[in-house]
Amino acid sequence: MKNKDQKLKIAIIGHKRIPSNEGGVEKGVEQHAVRMAALGHSVTVYNRGNNNINGKQYNKKPLKEYKGVKIVTVPIGNSSLSVVVYSFLATIHALFCHYDVISFRASGPCVMILLAKLFGIRSVASLHGIDSQRDKWGRFAKAYLAFGEKVAAKRADACLVLSKHMKRYIDETYDADSIIFANGIEKPVRQEAKLIKDKWGLDKDSYILSLGRIEPEKGLHYLIDAFGKVDTDKKLVIAGGDSNHAYFKKLTDMAKNDDRILFVNAVQGDYLNELYSNAYCFVLPSNLEGMANTLLEAMSFGNCCIVSDIAENKEVVSNHAVLFQKGNIDELQSKLQMMVNHPEIVDEKRNTAADFILSRYSWDIVVEQMIRIYRGERVNYKTIWREHNAL
Repeated sequence: MKNKDQKLKIAIIGHKRIPSNEGGVEKGVEQHAVRMAALGHSVTVYNRGNNNINGKQYNKKPLKEYKGVKIVTVPIGNSSLSVVVYSFLATIHALFCHYDVISFRASGPCVMILLAKLFGIRSVASLHGIDSQRDKWGRFAKAYLAFGEKVAAKRADACLVLSKHMKRYIDETYDADSIIFANGIEKPVRQEAKLIKDKWGLDKDSYILSLGRIEPEKGLHYLIDAFGKVDTDKKLVIAGGDSNHAYFKKLTDMAKNDDRILFVNAVQGDYLNELYSNAYCFVLPSNLEGMANTLLEAMSFGNCCIVSDIAENKEVVSNHAVLFQKGNIDELQSKLQMMVNHPEIVDEKRNTAADFILSRYSWDIVVEQMIRIYRGERVNYKTIWREHNAL
């Protein structure tokens, strides 16, 4: 075990790239890496070099440093094997850099733990979701992702998971003993509807918001179907990039006869903050999650949230959100109509959401947990959270 005061040399492999707003893994890696670097650790992240993702450009000139974090860009194409090639090349490079620990993110890249362990490098796996169960993958991809989960569970020095449900799945499936970590959140500054009013005609409380990657497991087809039956003048705003073109087209075809439904693509910065700040409700109808960053963010802004009753969502919201049965369109429609008809219920959830979520989830606590695990301790998120709250 490393001395608790010793600064570490850390590599992170598995995300797409930072800085970006492409998904929960990327948000987590950015928050972790920047905070670790600020604490004096040497942190290198391995970005993927394909800049064109579904027509959107990221980091046209690859960065070499970001907020104290070193960046190595791995040049890859956009083929079905790009993740395999990227994680292999990144790990090969890392083997010659004398890191104290390599942090592998997501189940696909975790396959390369086998290579890192062959050379005696401490390896920590962080699983942000049960990727092998995502709807978008074919048979081969699901088998490869399941193999990555097994390697993470059986061969990593520590395997981190985002929820009690994931821990049960990993531990029971692979006879493992995983460790629960968490996503984090910061207290936001709420903003008036200015940019979103100018661009999309959105005023405070004039719309219901759903935000995140547009993938089948996010359940947006349930939401569009349910919203179509709701008697309201409010709009439904769906914010997220066209990361799955076939599914995105399915959704736009479903919504083409309802002018209340607005697709605004991926948003960030002030546009993102304004959308969160002025939504009437936030809806997360997912079939599958790890721990949804968007749900933490929505609650931190004091939103009334309507979420599917999957274990990962229930674990986050407790009794501070409105639940509906996963995939039940009629129940989702009923809950949406209830919120529209009863603003006092919306206000009740709003009054408790921010304080509840901000008191329980912190990026700084997550980073402290990870550093301690990188050094060789075995400690879960709630243990450190209790330690901080006892001070």
